[in-house]
Amino acid sequence: MSVSPLAAASPVRRSAPAPVFRGRIGRDARSGHYAVPHRYRLHLSAACPGGLRLAAGHSLLGLDGSCPVVLLPAVPDCPGGGHAALRPLYEASAHHYTGPALAPVLSDDWSGRIVSTHAPDILRDLDRFPRDGRSSLYPSGTESVIEAVQRICAEGIEESAQRAGRAGADRAEQAAALDVLLDTLGRLERRLTGEEYLVGDRLTAADIELWVTLVQLDTVHRCHLDASAVHRIADHRALWAYARRLAANPAFGRHLDLDGISQRHHGRCQGLEAAGAAVQILDWAAHAGNAPDASRR
Repeated sequence: MSVSPLAAASPVRRSAPAPVFRGRIGRDARSGHYAVPHRYRLHLSAACPGGLRLAAGHSLLGLDGSCPVVLLPAVPDCPGGGHAALRPLYEASAHHYTGPALAPVLSDDWSGRIVSTHAPDILRDLDRFPRDGRSSLYPSGTESVIEAVQRICAEGIEESAQRAGRAGADRAEQAAALDVLLDTLGRLERRLTGEEYLVGDRLTAADIELWVTLVQLDTVHRCHLDASAVHRIADHRALWAYARRLAANPAFGRHLDLDGISQRHHGRCQGLEAAGAAVQILDWAAHAGNAPDASRR
């Protein structure tokens, strides 16, 4: 997969709020934080896109025994989107910390402090952990392609879908955003026609990125689009067949917390539900596992 066809139509990337903590895990003891089993803990909510990406990556890498996961409630229980369970970690990691205790978090059990709150870095660092013959999610030579897919998912799908379904937006603006969304899906459709994965012949971080973006498109953004737009989105058969195949993989499907995604969406969304809300593209529930107990450690 070449980068240029995917990156060509990407708009300028919008700046996102900087993560509070952005430590990295290195490959040896000299790095301070280094990849050693049973030292780190991952705190996430699978109802959040970043948390769902990390949950899928964590399972694909087979890290259940070496890096435990703490599951958080779908809907944050503190003002500003924070989680009360994470407050002690934030306060131990930053003197007089007063901001929201946001997820996801990679914490260091040895120090009792936070390593990182930046989901893309966390996934890359989980890939550095020792694993029993599992393939890397970032194969050598694929970094630029994976970055292009991340950019396309954020801008060409997520942002465009939000603009296309924004309440009160100008119709011309909505139509232009829908055109960008459909163009992006079309390019991905052509790439996946006759192919099982986005990059080469195995699962990579690019597949995690796109799959979670498609979950959000169908379970969240679809609710604010009209039926005609949803029909045009659903008409990318290779793309949705790909999403269905990955959902059937337990590393992906068992982390689907559909009730949690719905609760989180309705707790944060100020938009109006449109006709497309009644036309679900995929039966995600056929592959979703039961949402695990949020207290599991």
